[in-house]
Amino acid sequence: MTSTLRKHLAMAIGVATLLAAEAGTAVAQPAGPSVVEQLRQDAATIHALGVSGVQARVIGPDGRQSVATSGTADLTTGRPVSSDGYFRMASTSKTLVATVVLQLEAEGRLSLDDTVEHWLPGVVQGNGNDGTRISIRQLLQHTSGIRDDLPGYTTPEEYHQQRRNVYEPKQLVDLAMAHKPEDFVPGKGWAYSNTGYVLLDMIIQKATGQPARQEVEDRILRPLGLGQTRWMGTSPALPRPHAQAYQLFGPGSRVDVTDQIPVDYENLSWVTTTRDENRFLRALLDGRLLPARQLAKMKQTVLVSEEAQKLWPEGRYGLGLVERPLRSCGGTYWSHEGGDGGYITLNGVTDDGRRSAVVSMSEARGDTLEHILEQENAASALIEHALCAGGRPRTR
Repeated sequence: MTSTLRKHLAMAIGVATLLAAEAGTAVAQPAGPSVVEQLRQDAATIHALGVSGVQARVIGPDGRQSVATSGTADLTTGRPVSSDGYFRMASTSKTLVATVVLQLEAEGRLSLDDTVEHWLPGVVQGNGNDGTRISIRQLLQHTSGIRDDLPGYTTPEEYHQQRRNVYEPKQLVDLAMAHKPEDFVPGKGWAYSNTGYVLLDMIIQKATGQPARQEVEDRILRPLGLGQTRWMGTSPALPRPHAQAYQLFGPGSRVDVTDQIPVDYENLSWVTTTRDENRFLRALLDGRLLPARQLAKMKQTVLVSEEAQKLWPEGRYGLGLVERPLRSCGGTYWSHEGGDGGYITLNGVTDDGRRSAVVSMSEARGDTLEHILEQENAASALIEHALCAGGRPRTR
């Protein structure tokens, strides 16, 4: 640990707070002390790894909430982390996109077996890529075999050079088409593909006549009253309050990367809060967003790749949802983490949608695999402790 990092950690502020229950039928009372204390300890454990700021929120079956924060929102000023701070949603927005696609299927406006070529003629082709062999279902499940070649930064210099570059969806797809697909037949293997979700955004627009972001707003955010989930487009800023986002590039190289435009701005420019992300996941799993048939399809999973299992041990991927085991109390839970521009967020909701948890970290320790796994495992432990607090979750 560098002397600079020790200085930052020494001045960081660790706090834990309780919030009242959501508006509704639940009584506004704090959660039980064991839940709160465990959440506080888990948030502090993440912070102790060197993560600058942590905020976490758990919602129990009765709607009562507990919130813990640890660290600082700004390493320069020592400003405390807000329990209602905004952060970039990143790949958790894939679950929003998948929900819209399944709603469209329920309405008969598309089929999961439709090919990419059917909706986007001539877009997926070249170097062995073939849109006639790839279905919408395979895009949703990352079994299409389409490789990613998204622009990104691995050094502070690259960050400063690229942070405000803007790419249109077709440009990102064309970058992927310059590469051969993964070494498996579509539907017969698994490889995470951000480009697949760029294509899904394009298909939603073709099927509805509206950008995917507008369909998300109309179909999910407005009906659920998720006013703190917003699409920022090509703005490099976030609403206030928010923690500054940091990226650890290596010893002595910790950079504030808050100011940037997500490379896939159409799909990844969503910001949200722990409150809204909890509410979305609960609504999805308790059946408020999809008919039972479509929700069942979303939960049909395949085992993720060996590489992905380093992050998600025994993880299985459905249609925009990850199923992970609850080792300490049995059963499984559903999630979709997100990481972009210094913000790393893990989440989880029980199968019946009654208990949920979200932890957002405002620093990505991505310089080594060891640091990545330390941060991932500590955040996963927080989620598991929160979901197992009431014993083994019920299944539908």
